[in-house]
Amino acid sequence: MGNGNYTPLFNLDSFDRKPRFTNGFFQRDVLSVDQFSKDDLDYIFARADEMQAMSRKWGTCDLLKGYTLACVFYEPSTRTSSSFIAAMERLGGKVIPITEGIQYSSVSKGESLIDSMITLEQYCDVIVLRHPEIGSSSTAAKYVKVPIINAGDGAGEHPTQALLDLYTIKSELGAIDGLRISMAGDLRYGRTVHSLTKLLTKYDVSLRYVSPDTLRLPLELMNTLIDKKMDVREFSRVEEVIENTDVLYVTRIQKERFTDLAQYDEVKGYFNIDAELMQKAKEKMIVMHPLPRVGEIAYAIDKDPRAAYFRQVQNGLYIRMALLAAVLGQA
Repeated sequence: MGNGNYTPLFNLDSFDRKPRFTNGFFQRDVLSVDQFSKDDLDYIFARADEMQAMSRKWGTCDLLKGYTLACVFYEPSTRTSSSFIAAMERLGGKVIPITEGIQYSSVSKGESLIDSMITLEQYCDVIVLRHPEIGSSSTAAKYVKVPIINAGDGAGEHPTQALLDLYTIKSELGAIDGLRISMAGDLRYGRTVHSLTKLLTKYDVSLRYVSPDTLRLPLELMNTLIDKKMDVREFSRVEEVIENTDVLYVTRIQKERFTDLAQYDEVKGYFNIDAELMQKAKEKMIVMHPLPRVGEIAYAIDKDPRAAYFRQVQNGLYIRMALLAAVLGQA
């Protein structure tokens, strides 16, 4: 004791944290779908296919052993938070979950987003962040060195949801080009719609938007589609588009985005995707939903093989496994 002759606890040369792959994703923030090229999408989708095969055969692996994810959610989440946690753990990594208990963190004491992110950076290798303010993930990324993955910034974007949505379309229908895709619901505030729309501009598709007048797609985004000479039209009822639709992407009317609840009461219950409506749909088409649903799709539709929304949920696991491995240089 005290003579300084200690046996080392660790063989620090046995663990190499160097990236295994130099594919442009290592240490890269995932903030917006705008940063993805078609080649990037193809790469992530191919890696997601591998993650799916591995999960079905082995369940887990050690690809991210030694890495830690901080999962930080300032807004409620079921699928996004749990799938990121499951993704990291299936790949052998560890998770610091700050999700449902955000009110018990130092945020409740008035700590700023930036200070919280810089603090968590000391403990982890990647941060997944959901925050109610548009641009919050981009702001955080300016102050921390570890990759930030945007898990939803208010009514802004939800890039990983858009990736899994596009992956689902390709997996279910075999291709994306040539499809007619109809989006119905809250198009004004729906960040999943905004992100998916941006990704779809990279493909040869026809876009149909269905909503009450107060929830139409933001004008800036519609103008982008027009400038890109996309085949795009707007409708007020799903009945007007269902017969020729290959993908029906439904979203809920988001009560939490309304500052005037009287306006919400005017549009709640506006959509009802039921068996009678689905009789008019193609035999080969799919119904998608980012979930949660609040009555816009009848439970009876769950048994319809065209109902893809729970397969869509599962695809979220594989896409997020691929993204985590990629930004940490292991895929």
